[in-house]
Amino acid sequence: MQSARKTGPVAYYKRWPRGTRTDLSAMDIIDPILGIAEKLYSLCGEVKANKKRCQRLAKRIKALEEVLRAVKVKGLGNNPARVENGLLELKLTLESAQDVVKKYASASYLKRILKAYDQGDDFQSLNERLNDAAQVLSLALQFDEREKLHQVFTETMRLRQDEEDREIDHLELHKLLQTLAEDTKESVDAMHEKVDSTHKDVTDIKAMLETLQKPRILIQDLREIKPDELTYDIPKVPMFQNDFSELYKGKYNKFNVAIKRYKHPSSTSLSQVRSIFKKEVETMKHFESPNILRMFGICVQEENGSHPNYLIVMEFCEKGSLREVLDSKCKLPWNIKARMSLDAAQGLYRLHQSEEKFKVHGCITSNKFLVAAGYKVKLGGFELAKTETSLKKTKDNKRSSFFYCCPEQLGSVNYQYNKACEIYSFGIVLWEIATRNIPFKDLSHKEVYQKVYKDRCNEPLPEDCPKPLAELINACRSYDSFFRPTAGVLVDKLHKVVEQLEED
Repeated sequence: MQSARKTGPVAYYKRWPRGTRTDLSAMDIIDPILGIAEKLYSLCGEVKANKKRCQRLAKRIKALEEVLRAVKVKGLGNNPARVENGLLELKLTLESAQDVVKKYASASYLKRILKAYDQGDDFQSLNERLNDAAQVLSLALQFDEREKLHQVFTETMRLRQDEEDREIDHLELHKLLQTLAEDTKESVDAMHEKVDSTHKDVTDIKAMLETLQKPRILIQDLREIKPDELTYDIPKVPMFQNDFSELYKGKYNKFNVAIKRYKHPSSTSLSQVRSIFKKEVETMKHFESPNILRMFGICVQEENGSHPNYLIVMEFCEKGSLREVLDSKCKLPWNIKARMSLDAAQGLYRLHQSEEKFKVHGCITSNKFLVAAGYKVKLGGFELAKTETSLKKTKDNKRSSFFYCCPEQLGSVNYQYNKACEIYSFGIVLWEIATRNIPFKDLSHKEVYQKVYKDRCNEPLPEDCPKPLAELINACRSYDSFFRPTAGVLVDKLHKVVEQLEED
């Protein structure tokens, strides 16, 4: 076991007690941020695909540049510690964005096109992080300056712009891929850039075209689904079941979906289920993210019968839970592990930055993350919580599994669960991804309590674990919650880890 006493604050992200930093240190950090922002603004103009989203990203960076210049002149406002932390996080975000866009812009033409689809997820994450920075930096602005920034980062308008940009880039990417598919293997673009047109390249192009041609279900399409819109795999054998529900594989709108059927719904009326579902749909609109499990709707079968079936239709993740993947014999090199860690962190970050009542998941374990094709990791386990709770008629438990509990919780059953607790639990999940082992296997609750709370120990990481990734995992598992990073910082740092490993 490794002792947590030796870790302390990590070099990549220092938190300082309130009042120990000066305006001078903040001013010193603004100039490097402006330098990164200017380079990134220029890089965004060099991309060949996802141009619309790059242009939008560049405009938002430009708006933040103006804010930074204003803060440099006028100071940090009435909340200097928070603004300075915001500056540190913005620097991390822009460095991460620069690495992503630089690699994308400098790749071969074909690689840029094939990477463009996945790149869309990165743009969404970067825009969310820039929005966070804008909200924090606005604390240092006068009212009129704050209003200008608000116009650029208003949530409703920002989400609408992002969806419009995504649609334009989606159509443009489809055209580019069709052109590539029709060209000869020796030809690439009008500049006649040579590329090695292997069989794999052709296969990748065809696969991407198939992906782009699939129907999409937008978040606003969440609704009550008619029974005849669902089809099941025959025979109907549940993929998973417990005392309360069964999970089946089926199809909805040509999508593979997971259909959850509740076993004992008779204690809840149909009107109650519908009322709760409508409220939950409004909540889920805030969770639109490629790294959070999608829900498509609710379905009621045999509505007028004595035993109606209540079904929830969800995104299907073909590889099962993260724990199942880690227990399997599939090969997971470090670049894939890092990418899976980033996916999981993006799901958690999206949850943590959402509305007040859903600040935390409440039960982060490796079984709460699901894995789709391409080892894409998505956060689940909280979908339609009110509906599920109503149907089960049981009290919702917001405490993590014992082996994922942070030292604070182990030390006091009355400790208020918060984001820092959740980051510790997430650190255990990251350790699982790195080692593929089960945390504290074969240890009793008493032994875990002794090692984690009394001895302040962490389970060891593999010797070949990349150092930056190991530092992040250990930071999440810090005994002192003060030294645990936020989900946003995790996303920024994991972006850099992924880029570095994929480059190597």
